[in-house]
Amino acid sequence: MTSAPLTVPAPELVTRTVEIPDPGALLSLLPDEASLAWVRHGEGLVGWGEAARFEGDGVNRFAEAERWWNTLTRTAIVRDEVQLPGTGPVAFGSFTFDDAGESVLILPETIVGHRDGRWWVTTVSLNGNLPPWPALPAVSSPRRPGPVTFADGARTGPEWESVVAEAVRRIIAGELEKVVLARDLVAECHSIIDPRWPLHRLSDRYPRCWTFSVDGTLGATPELLVRRERGLVTSRVLAGTIRRTRDDIHDLALAASLARSSKDLEEHEFAVRSVADALAPFCSSMNVPETPFVLHLSNVMHLATDLAGVASGNASSLALAAALHPSAAVGGTPTDTAQAVIREIEGLDRGRYAAPVGWIDSAGDGEWGIALRCAQVDTADPSRMRLFAGCGIVAGSDPAAELAESAAKLVPMRDALNR
Repeated sequence: MTSAPLTVPAPELVTRTVEIPDPGALLSLLPDEASLAWVRHGEGLVGWGEAARFEGDGVNRFAEAERWWNTLTRTAIVRDEVQLPGTGPVAFGSFTFDDAGESVLILPETIVGHRDGRWWVTTVSLNGNLPPWPALPAVSSPRRPGPVTFADGARTGPEWESVVAEAVRRIIAGELEKVVLARDLVAECHSIIDPRWPLHRLSDRYPRCWTFSVDGTLGATPELLVRRERGLVTSRVLAGTIRRTRDDIHDLALAASLARSSKDLEEHEFAVRSVADALAPFCSSMNVPETPFVLHLSNVMHLATDLAGVASGNASSLALAAALHPSAAVGGTPTDTAQAVIREIEGLDRGRYAAPVGWIDSAGDGEWGIALRCAQVDTADPSRMRLFAGCGIVAGSDPAAELAESAAKLVPMRDALNR
């Protein structure tokens, strides 16, 4: 295994990608350890094993990770018989929200992909020799967790409401326009939690989300931070949320109220503006819709906007993710002021929550989501996980309503562990 910083000379990376018959659902191929995944509507990538690994922290973690990846792939020998996005060498990554903590890029030994009715497998070697012909291993079924208990994390519900109230006070006072506050829950089981179990549940229930697993961080995010694919740059922005009921007619009325809500429209406008401004230097042209649409998920509805642009240079998908992080959807506006307020009053170590998670290939193309609706496995005790949710706070925010919204956003991970 190669860890950062990558020494010179670089390992002799050789990869082989071949097309295979339909092997079944991607997530069903994962072994029970060190599983990597990025799946939506059954398509995407999964991987296992570690051929090489970057670990880094600090303000330059994105740039250092990209340098490591470029050094590793620059002289790679790539035998690719499929030639689709996600073929050839691919690294899965998960970065921290703040400068502290460990961010990772992982090049798996084996990668399996599915797109547009085609399946492939990539094998990796670092010894300069062609990797062996790929063979998919037999894997055990995911183990259902035993009884799971949930407890408050860094703050209780009433304590978190008081933090929201303080944020509203500062916004009304003119210190900032918006801040996103996060809260966590601790899930605990009597035995080690098999992360494949919640991954399957999340993928089945939220097929429109990107289900991910990288180095102990797993979840199903509805928000695509950025995709770069053959010169096209796209991003999906979510901000503004309302909880669904079990009544379809009532939900349509709720969706209409969300689309008219001045508080939610204001929050959404901040988020869209921050993403558009961050992407503009990297695009020769951009399409930014004037009004959002309502994205219907099984537990909540969001105001959503899909942005698209034409890349004007060679910035990689990871460099674009770094330029976008943190957007107003997960940080606030103005960015620096919101970050300072988060550090001062939130009282929570976010780890990799609300930060970029996804993949990059050797051409720099890739997809990066925001790690939302997610959990982090406790590295010291794999029978414990921390679950995260966050809410955008603006002048019109009500602390009790924001607490209820955060509870709704915790439902996907809670259900994935319990069912």
